[in-house]
Amino acid sequence: MARNAEVTRQWKILLEIQAPPGRTIDQLAKMARVCTRTIRRDLRALQDAGFALYDQPCEDGGIRWRLQGHPLRWLEETSFTVSELAALYFSRTLLECTVDRPFQADLKAAFTKLEHALPPRMRAFLEQLPQVLTAKRGAVRHGGKTPGRGETVSRLMEATLSHRKAVITYYSFSSRRVKDYAIEPYRLAYGNGGFYLYGLVREYGQMRTFAIERIRKLSVLEETFSPIQQAATEPFVNSLGVHSGKPEHVEIEFTERVAPYIEERTWHPSQKLTRRPDGSILFALDVCLDWALSSWILGFGPFARVLSPPTLAEQILEEIEEARDVYTPKLAFGPAPLPRDAGSQHVLPLWAGAQLDGRKSPRRRERQLA
Repeated sequence: MARNAEVTRQWKILLEIQAPPGRTIDQLAKMARVCTRTIRRDLRALQDAGFALYDQPCEDGGIRWRLQGHPLRWLEETSFTVSELAALYFSRTLLECTVDRPFQADLKAAFTKLEHALPPRMRAFLEQLPQVLTAKRGAVRHGGKTPGRGETVSRLMEATLSHRKAVITYYSFSSRRVKDYAIEPYRLAYGNGGFYLYGLVREYGQMRTFAIERIRKLSVLEETFSPIQQAATEPFVNSLGVHSGKPEHVEIEFTERVAPYIEERTWHPSQKLTRRPDGSILFALDVCLDWALSSWILGFGPFARVLSPPTLAEQILEEIEEARDVYTPKLAFGPAPLPRDAGSQHVLPLWAGAQLDGRKSPRRRERQLA
């Protein structure tokens, strides 16, 4: 964790000294809340890393540190290979589909500078490359009632880099109410078309995830915090989506029909697959039981069956039955002819005992009475 704090502090120093008139060592030490000896060591480390730092005398007799206007001058002496340039242009299509504000403008500016550095004919040729690789942008979250989402992200990045506490007014979908949270921001993560804040809420002693779009108000405090070692983990590591929670062992059986699709991807780092003689797959993983998991399972319809834990299996069954109850009473067309089996007996639709008049199945009524 100490190394992470050092890198964060040095990045902050670069941001501070890149704009004129620069910063003195005393100013940097006050900003980072460390001693001047630490700042001098950071400046040497940045110089050793190749950043063009220099000190500049001031009229008041002090010394200010600056970052050379073109910190990556070595690129002028480094030539890209054709394959490297092609890979860069290919990646542009993917980046434009995943990067959101406030980074879109910076991404566009970076590629514009790269384009201007290339000969016209080479640029025209490379610009054709993304046309053979396309990407679909996922669902993009709307800003809701929160003005200036980009500003909110920028301020939270500042708080995260500086280890400053914050207070947010947040609307929770689960409780359907607005509440204030005192948080220690650890990380910002991008997923599912939006930004999420991953931070410690000491009131609950838990790491929580907050969608930026639902932050109604943000106050970054001057008070700082010291990150705890056990909280220094990747966000959403226990989820198939963008949620936090304690992992549980889950086992799912997939039929032979979808087995190749399951096998060709890594859905979660903890997954283990066992191919059965009949072609089906036993799929095991350790994740939290959240909406992302249940919706993923339901997406496979009758080709997936939860074996454990029993609570998850019961939840999936309830959601299937609830979905049926929504559709059945609203059918506007006549029922299809009932198929007959070899014994010429009618086969009831969906499940035995189901009713087409909107009434619930006997199994559902028994569970509700219980």
